[in-house]
Amino acid sequence: MATFSNWLKTFALLAALAGVLVGLGALAGRGAATVALGVAIAMNLGAFLWSDRLILAMHRAHPLPRERAPAVYAAVEELAARAGIPAPPIYLIDDPQPNAFATGRGPSHAAVAVTSGILRVLSPRELRGVLAHELAHVRNRDVLIASVAAAVAGAVTWLAHMIQWGAMFGFGGRDDDEGPGLIGTLALALLAPLAATVIQLAISRRREFGADAAGARLSGDPIALAAALEKLDAVASHVPSHTAEPATASLFIVSPLAASRLGRTLAGLFSTHPSTAERVARLREMAATDDLARHGSPSPRPQA
Repeated sequence: MATFSNWLKTFALLAALAGVLVGLGALAGRGAATVALGVAIAMNLGAFLWSDRLILAMHRAHPLPRERAPAVYAAVEELAARAGIPAPPIYLIDDPQPNAFATGRGPSHAAVAVTSGILRVLSPRELRGVLAHELAHVRNRDVLIASVAAAVAGAVTWLAHMIQWGAMFGFGGRDDDEGPGLIGTLALALLAPLAATVIQLAISRRREFGADAAGARLSGDPIALAAALEKLDAVASHVPSHTAEPATASLFIVSPLAASRLGRTLAGLFSTHPSTAERVARLREMAATDDLARHGSPSPRPQA
């Protein structure tokens, strides 16, 4: 049922993309809407088939050498076996901000990406918790809608900027008295980031709570994931990402834009992630409940 729901949401997003692109094309002048429809169809196909490759390329990710991080490979292979899914390839993003995401269409077409920062900041136990969270996204098959949404948001933003610059320099034009003009150009400048944000918000933030719970069960260590989230959130708030983009922010385990001016501005209006404090509280409650069920009393909370 969940798989069918994700497919339905994915096709709804693709239909929304077509509508947004046709609307942007209509602002550019007569006939541009037809061209935009053709572009939308091509982008829909590309986003569905190659969203993982597009997203990895957007972040300049490259395969993580096994000899550089054998513990990461061991954790992914162990957790994937426990989840009953193929072990996905692991990619590295050269970025000081500690973060991670999963992308792809499903268990057989997935990838996990980690930043160089997360390899330095987290302990092996904490990193295993993060990897379990990402593999939970893969097993739950919600990577499909997240990856397509991110690819779609990036495509809309790119096309809107192209139309905006073309309008400013008189290209793409004006058919007689039609065309974007100054008002249309300003509208396009606003629509680009807005379209990316709205498409991100089409993804329910509940998917993060679901992946937290599923990842904690997969790893058997909710406290490790809770500790990792606290550490990642604290560091991400003052270490800017070198590769993060608003279009793909929702993919990451914590918001990669927290340290940027844009991220702080949008945080008051939109949020692609639930509160880290709430996520941690749920995980600690889960750990206490599981411990109570096993031993009759909760284990003491580890000291900071």
